[in-house]
Amino acid sequence: MRTTIQLNDQLHQLAREYAVMHGKTFTAVLEEALREKLLKRDKKPNSKRISLKTVKGQGLQAGIDLDNNAGLLDLMDAR
Repeated sequence: MRTTIQLNDQLHQLAREYAVMHGKTFTAVLEEALREKLLKRDKKPNSKRISLKTVKGQGLQAGIDLDNNAGLLDLMDAR
């Protein structure tokens, strides 16, 4: 796709020099930079660390099945 963009003169010059030094076209350098920035899937920049509180205990009570949501709700309602 052909498009027109406006770049800062210094950034444009740096990109042109990079392209020449690496034997790439200016377009290839822009595509590479956009892919690196937009398709990067490392971490979310605004992700916050979550801490969970724990309590001392003996583990699960007998008869508790964490894979049975309905059963868990029944047990919680019974208390």
